[in-house]
Amino acid sequence: MKISFKYISYFFLFILGLNMTLTSCTSDLEVTPKDDDEFLSETFFEDPASYKQVLAKLYAGLYVGGNDGDGAADIAGIGGDFSSYLRLLFVTQEFTTDEAIVAWGDDGLPALNFQTWSTNNQFLYGLYSRAFFHISIANEFLRQTTEEKLNSRGVDSNLKAEIAIYRAEARFLRAFSYYNLMDLFGNVPITTENDPVGFFYPEQKTRAEVFAFIESELKDLDNSLAASKTNEYGRVDKTAAKFLLTKIYLNAKVYVGTAKNDEAVTACNDVINSAYTFADVPYRYLFSADNNTNGAQNEFIFPVINDGNAIRATGGGMSFILHASIGGSMDAAAQGMNGGWSGIRVRKEFVQLFPDETATGDARGTFYTNGQTLDIANVGAFSNGYAVTKYTNVKSDGSAAQRNDIPDTDFPMFRLSDAYLMYAEATLRGASNGNIATALGYINKIRARANATSLSTSDLTLDFILAERARELFWECHRRTDLIRFDKFTGSSKIWQWKGGIQNGTSTPSYRNLMPIPGTTIQANPTLKQNPGYN
Repeated sequence: MKISFKYISYFFLFILGLNMTLTSCTSDLEVTPKDDDEFLSETFFEDPASYKQVLAKLYAGLYVGGNDGDGAADIAGIGGDFSSYLRLLFVTQEFTTDEAIVAWGDDGLPALNFQTWSTNNQFLYGLYSRAFFHISIANEFLRQTTEEKLNSRGVDSNLKAEIAIYRAEARFLRAFSYYNLMDLFGNVPITTENDPVGFFYPEQKTRAEVFAFIESELKDLDNSLAASKTNEYGRVDKTAAKFLLTKIYLNAKVYVGTAKNDEAVTACNDVINSAYTFADVPYRYLFSADNNTNGAQNEFIFPVINDGNAIRATGGGMSFILHASIGGSMDAAAQGMNGGWSGIRVRKEFVQLFPDETATGDARGTFYTNGQTLDIANVGAFSNGYAVTKYTNVKSDGSAAQRNDIPDTDFPMFRLSDAYLMYAEATLRGASNGNIATALGYINKIRARANATSLSTSDLTLDFILAERARELFWECHRRTDLIRFDKFTGSSKIWQWKGGIQNGTSTPSYRNLMPIPGTTIQANPTLKQNPGYN
């Protein structure tokens, strides 16, 4: 077991009636428990151990869909296997781009493959709901851990000090959810612990207002999060907040209409000069079953942890990514898994970003080509499109993981190599405090690990950075956001197979740079306004 809070118990009364919480847009709710396994929050927090259990629920929701792995789903109307945070981020950030395509015909997936989604897409509903569910839990935790509440329960000073750190982490995870909502959906409501519990319509805020809220929270958290790399592995610290600040600043032109490249470099320098260090190990180590101990963890600023024995998530998190990317003539056992679901491959245009298809000129090009075609004539056939072996449930020394049905491999949500790339990009975009020579050094460090050729300053262009981000960070839930920032997600400036629903690809309308607010949410809260372009 990698960290001490990975076993999740049934303890949330405020997840009861969740459909009301999300689709009616209340911030939280008061309900009566169904049985002895569910508790009123005030009663639950009488146990000193409860505070870390709530924090565990916030972290656990990143990879499982409910309190019992994929069972007892948190989100009404979508199964636990479909509704884990990581799976939903992967579906929206990868299937909509040139980095991935899925063979399955589940309602809503083909539309994501083709950039033809509508307001009733179940995966968009799932992610919107998942993010607000996390926000709801964070808000309730913050309400239950005020100084007044803790004093009334007789909480001692040592536990109070721990709870202060927990509160900061809950605020970070809330900011992370607001970041995803802002990035995907634009104008969304903001609720905090200061809002009432019960039914009300929270006010929809502009994207710029959401940006300002996230920025303010992340800056303030520098005073309360654990110092860099002093927290338990898998829990966030000050560097994670700086990293997320860098991300919002780098995308500020998209979010608020004003570039913030100087701010991006400043925040990025804080990340780069933190206690995290570049993992000087083979690239494949970063995505192996022991990536929490093999040296890769040195650059993992915000990992989503997985554990085959402790986490019962057969359809969520890394279990989804690994199972779904195995099919055809692939040997599932070689990937440390008990079988494949014949789903995810990459598109031709992504493969062409690499010097070859054999990982010779660049170790990151881990394509499986045996029995696979480069062109995708039939989206529903796994053999159409190259498969990928980037993630594996085998340890870096070749030994087996704990089990072969649910992987141990951690997902690197934030890692230091991305900070190097963000620094280079912000510098190329004109940051006055950036340095091209420094940026070049960072890029060549990344490429040396991949056994790719080193570059000179003249090679550093924005187009190169976009391609290098794909090579280094593919299938890590960045691509959609990156393409939008480079104005290549919609429109005709970048075309890939099946974009727009046509095999050779076609232009798509720019309004699809934002996802639609789910129709069921607007039906429940008539004060919400839909994003332009969607009915």
